Amino acid sequence: MTSSASLDALLEEKMKFRENDSQQQTDVLQEEPSASAALPPGMQKSQDTSVDDLLKEMSRVPLFMTSLDEVGDDSGENVELEALKALAYEGTRAEIAQNFREQGTELVRTEKRYREAREYYTKALNALKAPPVPPDPEQGPQVVEIDEEAELQKERSIEEVCLVNRALCNLEMKNYGSCNRDCAAALRLNPKNVKAWYRAASACLALDKVAAALDACQSGLSFDSQNTALKSFMTRIEQRRDHLAAVEKTRKEREERTRLEQATLRLALMNRKVLARRTDRPLEMPEAKVALDDPLDASSTLNIPVMILYPVHAQTDFIKQFQESESISEHLSYLLPVPWDQNNEYTTSNVECYIETIEGGLIKAGKKLSLLKLLSSGKLEVVDDLVRVMVVPKGKAAQWIEDFKTRRGKQ
Repeated sequence: MTSSASLDALLEEKMKFRENDSQQQTDVLQEEPSASAALPPGMQKSQDTSVDDLLKEMSRVPLFMTSLDEVGDDSGENVELEALKALAYEGTRAEIAQNFREQGTELVRTEKRYREAREYYTKALNALKAPPVPPDPEQGPQVVEIDEEAELQKERSIEEVCLVNRALCNLEMKNYGSCNRDCAAALRLNPKNVKAWYRAASACLALDKVAAALDACQSGLSFDSQNTALKSFMTRIEQRRDHLAAVEKTRKEREERTRLEQATLRLALMNRKVLARRTDRPLEMPEAKVALDDPLDASSTLNIPVMILYPVHAQTDFIKQFQESESISEHLSYLLPVPWDQNNEYTTSNVECYIETIEGGLIKAGKKLSLLKLLSSGKLEVVDDLVRVMVVPKGKAAQWIEDFKTRRGKQ
């Protein structure tokens, strides 16, 4: 394997070779040698090495590495690189952790590479938890004086900073739960850490935990009342709190109005003796809705959606607002004749109307009776906010009724 020293020697030999080669080119203008002199072994090796091979050799030296892939020799090992990696774990726990912390901070400050930086902060924190490295027996006994109290304080300081910085990485990566956990761990070490309070407040606000965000901000300001960042962020939190309060107020008012409207409608139906029920499988018709002209006045006009069915020809019409005082004939006057009626069977005077009863039978509906008169008879009901009226030509009514009864009997 080519080491850094051997690579320097190789480059130096190449420079000397180039100087000698320049001198030889000057001499060649005067006379042409009969034979080339042999180069020294080291220079001959350099001369025979291609540019690609030279770059490959250089890539194994940590100084010139551009990638960690395929940087070993034929056996896959790289002594220089492994030595550099080992250096990262030499020294006291505080020194090892500080090394990782600095690498993480550099990634955040210069490149905003939060994911990679978070890994370095994690390595630093893990280094602080690792047991002391036992002495190397080959180096013999060593006497190292360490101020344990000072070393412990240094470790706590590094741990606090790494936790707060890792919280920043998690905040930028939208890992709000992890951010809060790191802030909480940092605050257990130092409750006065304003950065931890600020980042905890940021994570809480991102989750719309406004109360927790306010609490974090207020806690930070209790230690640094003039902190500009916290004061500005407190304003943002208060604005979000007020907005959410307004949204919640609107929601409650809407729910309360809906409740009152429904209660008023039930009262209106009860006063009119109109029966209504809902099924598990209503038609997907959002516009079909029983409603009062004034939703909060039970005495105002009641509007009931009506489906006009032409069962003989499998056709339909829909009346969104059929007022309680209106009759079927009033609506048939503009619905008939229908465009698909080739035989002119559907005229106001030539059709009969039927409505299915609560028991499943049929009742012949008077075309001139008001809808309320029909519904208040106690035999009919509004199903899923809809009344179905079947319109049949008189000449085909008897047969259609028989077919209806047969189908009901089979069911």
